[in-house]
Amino acid sequence: MGKTLSVAIITKNEEANLPRTLESVRWANEVVVVDSGSTDGTVEIAWSFGAKIVLEEWRGFGKQKNLAIEYCSSEWVLSLDADEEVSATLARDVMQLLDTQPASDAYFIPRRNFFLGRWIRYGGFYPDRKLRLFKKGAARFQERVVHETLQCSGKTGELQGDLVHHAYPTLESYIDHMNRYSTLGAEQAIANGKSGRSWPAFVWNVLLNPVATFFYNYVARLGFMDGREGLLLHAYHSAYVSWKYAKAWESQASRNP
Repeated sequence: MGKTLSVAIITKNEEANLPRTLESVRWANEVVVVDSGSTDGTVEIAWSFGAKIVLEEWRGFGKQKNLAIEYCSSEWVLSLDADEEVSATLARDVMQLLDTQPASDAYFIPRRNFFLGRWIRYGGFYPDRKLRLFKKGAARFQERVVHETLQCSGKTGELQGDLVHHAYPTLESYIDHMNRYSTLGAEQAIANGKSGRSWPAFVWNVLLNPVATFFYNYVARLGFMDGREGLLLHAYHSAYVSWKYAKAWESQASRNP
């Protein structure tokens, strides 16, 4: 008899993405949606797909995702973002794996990222493997304010089917996202002692590091192969790096002038 699977998703105002995500995991035994104050149709959409809906205040990405995992009742958990879709190949791979005795406690899944409608294949954006499928109790997310990662102390393996990430359909959504994430990233940089108070640190973090990041991803890692979309993605990602450290410096400077 196969292992049971819960899908864990956190949401806030995801009515544009959630139907696609939930449609791709109809085969799962359970879907848990932890919502933190949506004002659009997110909760109603989750309800229409038969998901278990939990309303919780926002605690930060890592804590919120761990909370969603705690509400799952199956033997295994697949953690998804609301803008991700399980491909047919990945669904088949997961079902076949859980019909056996899995050799590992958690599995990395390749992720196919889309930017302005284009699959970004170069510049470090593919296969972009993420640890997402795990035996319940075998893995937890780092409780960071941003860029949380799932950690497993046991044995890990890899699946072949792709997770499809419909990340940024428009430039407006990408810039808005990077603005919000750079603020969270600044908080994380300060917590890590990287506020750039000295002049050398400031110049490196705000100017030289973003330039180096662009050339590494766009040139050395062949990001230019992804056309105009690749150029825009890497240029604006480098700007995000600059914004993050500039905001960290601004925050620290305002507290300690």
